[in-house]
Amino acid sequence: MAQAQTAEHTALANGFSLLIDGAAVTGTGERLDVVNPATGEVFAHCQGASRAELDRAVAAARRAFPAWSARSFEDRTLFVKRMADILRANAGPLAELLTREQGKPLSQARDEINRAASQSEGMTQIPIRNELITDDAERRIELRYVPLGVAGIITPWNAPINLAAGPLTSALYTGNTVVLKPSPYTPLCTLRIGELIRDVFPPGVVNVLAGGDALGQWMTEHPGIDKISFTGSVATGKKVMASAAGTLKRITLELGGNDAAIVLEDVDPKVVAPKLFFAGFVNSGQVCMAVKRIYAHEKIYDALCAALAEEARKWVVGDGLDPATKLGPIQNRMQYDKVMDLLEDTRRQGARFLAGGDRPARPGYFMNPTLVTDVDENSRIVREEQFGPIVPVLKFTDVEDAIRRANDTRYGLSGSVWSNDIERATAIAAKLEVGTAWVNQHRTTAANVPFGGAKESGMGRVYSELGLKSYMEPRVVSVMKRL
Repeated sequence: MAQAQTAEHTALANGFSLLIDGAAVTGTGERLDVVNPATGEVFAHCQGASRAELDRAVAAARRAFPAWSARSFEDRTLFVKRMADILRANAGPLAELLTREQGKPLSQARDEINRAASQSEGMTQIPIRNELITDDAERRIELRYVPLGVAGIITPWNAPINLAAGPLTSALYTGNTVVLKPSPYTPLCTLRIGELIRDVFPPGVVNVLAGGDALGQWMTEHPGIDKISFTGSVATGKKVMASAAGTLKRITLELGGNDAAIVLEDVDPKVVAPKLFFAGFVNSGQVCMAVKRIYAHEKIYDALCAALAEEARKWVVGDGLDPATKLGPIQNRMQYDKVMDLLEDTRRQGARFLAGGDRPARPGYFMNPTLVTDVDENSRIVREEQFGPIVPVLKFTDVEDAIRRANDTRYGLSGSVWSNDIERATAIAAKLEVGTAWVNQHRTTAANVPFGGAKESGMGRVYSELGLKSYMEPRVVSVMKRL
């Protein structure tokens, strides 16, 4: 067994390279040991990039920028389409690799890859046009949109392929070149995609580097990078913003959330419970826009609690490579320890457990799906973003009170309202202090719809014309028609 594991390590270690200026490069920076969260054991490793290799990648991106930005949107769309086709053609092996390094069930890994492909294609269908402000006898004034230059993209570990594809496509379609850095917890799929698309794009247009926190800081400080797109925690997002300020980089921050779902008294708990549960627990709760607090009207509160607990018992926890698994592990040991600490704090506060509260007796970073009630509004489980498979259910009587409680947070990513009275639910949703307010749905996004956070949940938007334009500089061209 040990010999087999060693052989696997060697094969995987030799199978991943950085992408710099169109060439496969063996990094000379820190070695990244990649852990399978279903076992808690290292199953592969790769070499990260040194500071000199980052400099090479940035220089390559800058050299490639003039020719790439000069291409038409239609031309650049063809390149993105080829990338999407490659993702689909390699969905099987990519999904297995994603499950091994991230933990999510194989079916969800395939869905992520297919979504990355379709979202990328969808964004290239959004036209970016110059705007005519004035055209009279004296003046013609246009607002044009031009690419920024080199975009640095830093992605997280919870959905590494999809959350790389969105900013990557946004940058490329709008004429920028890219240096892409995945999370050190999940570098392999991103590196593999870099290898697969190496011959698709001209050298230097896409560069893919692995590395830890130091590489991320070098990128945010680098004078040759014009834009940073970061997806991750609020705490790290603030560091990115501070670091990027030295060169006044443009930034897009898609950060954490503490999404509230308000469930009104006219719903059937058995109908809404499976939808709420999925929105809160898919990917073991490791989704920025997952439902993280449920506010249920007192008239349906007990029935909804029972229906949610019943749903929790249906979801099989296990290795994502097992077809029966619906919930995989928490992705890394640090996050697992945070969630377990939050669980124990919730237990000490006297919460009532509707489901879960324990972990399966097996190796890996597993936790059974956990629903709690009888918790104080100021408790950590309500105030903090769990980013794990534990969700509190709270009771309300007055809907205005529910809105106030939902908004009483430093987060503002998204939220939802659930009701058969669509007009009433829409009016309530409009009062949520969030970037996206859903009615009778949660976690629904599309390539043509802007997504991002209010308050401390981020800056800027991704997807849509609004998101695409954040990779471009508005330039006014003002012409006086007579001397």
